[in-house]
Amino acid sequence: MTAQPAAGIQVQAGERPRQAEILTPAALEFVADLHRRFDSRRRELLARRMERQKLFDAGQTPHFLTETKSVRDGDWTVAAVPPDLLDRRVEITGPVDRKMIVNALNSGAKVFMADFEDATSPSFANMIEGQANLKDRWEGRIDFTDPATGKAYAVKADPAVLMVRPRGWHLPERHVTVDGREVSGSLFDFGLYVFHNAKAQMARGATVAFYLPKMESHLEARLWDEVFSHAESALGVPHGSFKATVLIETLPAAFEMDEILYELRDHIVGLNCGRWDYIFSFIKRLGKNPAFLTPDRSVMTMGQAFLNAYSLLLIKTCHRRGAFAMGGMAAQIPVKGDAHANDAAFAKVRADKEREASNGHDGTWVAHPDLVPIAMEVFDRLMPGPNQLSVTRDDVDVTASDLVEMHRGERTETGLRENIRVGVQYIEAWLRGRGAVPIYNLMEDAATAEISRAQVWQWINLKAKLADGREVAPDMFRAALEGEMERVKGEVGAAAYEGGRFPEAIELFSDMSLAPTFEEFLTLPAYRLID
Repeated sequence: MTAQPAAGIQVQAGERPRQAEILTPAALEFVADLHRRFDSRRRELLARRMERQKLFDAGQTPHFLTETKSVRDGDWTVAAVPPDLLDRRVEITGPVDRKMIVNALNSGAKVFMADFEDATSPSFANMIEGQANLKDRWEGRIDFTDPATGKAYAVKADPAVLMVRPRGWHLPERHVTVDGREVSGSLFDFGLYVFHNAKAQMARGATVAFYLPKMESHLEARLWDEVFSHAESALGVPHGSFKATVLIETLPAAFEMDEILYELRDHIVGLNCGRWDYIFSFIKRLGKNPAFLTPDRSVMTMGQAFLNAYSLLLIKTCHRRGAFAMGGMAAQIPVKGDAHANDAAFAKVRADKEREASNGHDGTWVAHPDLVPIAMEVFDRLMPGPNQLSVTRDDVDVTASDLVEMHRGERTETGLRENIRVGVQYIEAWLRGRGAVPIYNLMEDAATAEISRAQVWQWINLKAKLADGREVAPDMFRAALEGEMERVKGEVGAAAYEGGRFPEAIELFSDMSLAPTFEEFLTLPAYRLID
């Protein structure tokens, strides 16, 4: 059993495997200290997001801040990048289950991002198992044998550098309360990881490094910097030991990239183009404005309009400040039994990575080990050095209007139906405890489901017209939902469909698509449906 924590700390969950080892009294007190110091500020910043949303709903668009112009104009750089993070040309991401961790560390990628956020369904068992697995990594005992297949898994020599993505500021960890209030998922994930691993990781000469998601402002970055600094002090490690790469995956954050780098300048090594969540954020923040009615998401590609503008600005901004500009995710996975389709999918990956490397990105993401050599070949060919910090992109001049330039394209019933079909299937798998889900030869995470339901909501809310002139109305959505669920039942089989959690997933997707107001994150109401 888990030992009794200090007064004011409660673990409101049944015992999970290895829970006592992870949730020691000392570890819980460390997390509780973070909560007591920083949670009120976190909640203030989340409330600030909603105040800004009122302005967006009233027709305002994001802008570069006048009060931080001196930061943008200033001549400063971030702290030096540690040696083990100087070459990040290919990074692989995935959930924190044991098999994934070993396979990712062995994938040949330079970096593995162990993801407690979008690629992991946050059941308490998953969260505890993930922490235990990462603890085993630094204790040299991550090896295991799959009981189902008998296959042995062991970490090879020279594995990928490990980075960790905690949950975003908005997500709670409802199974642990401090003084009667749920702790932040961010502080829970970060706190447990550094408490158990920071010193062991540093003793091996490795940098304690994180990916920080879903930020919307430099004030949120400032809070993370204060958390890092306090944790370093509490653990007795030098200031600046912990390093972060921030995902620029929200529209407001794209207007504060200089400021985010500045606030974290002692702790940051780069920014990343979180493209899928960025599309979701664009719809969420500007979705009530008819001027920003989106076309089918399949035509919103990285080489065009607001996505192209933000990726180029990210490269220019990062390199001016001595930070890395990381590219986005290739979600393709091998197409089994269809060589032609597989070749076509991999050709898309190659073209996307060539665009990134040619533009000046210092590395990129993939979701499947089979994509590592494809991305690696592109960056080896186009980026012969360890990074491209010398590519300053002085030719890039991105304006505020460029960052909200709409993609051109049609809205179609096919696009509507794809959103429904993919969104429901992802939510259903998430409710069953899976956060990285292969759907139609793509490895999907929560961002795809968020885009899907956000776009459906926007089309219904703005009475969007399809290419054939029909209006996207609730009755059209309901008919499409019924038809697509029959298709999914045929694809997955009646037994899997009836034995899954499709009724709950359908209800949640439907409710959120038809709601009069837009829910900030589908993972918040969905979190109430899992253990």
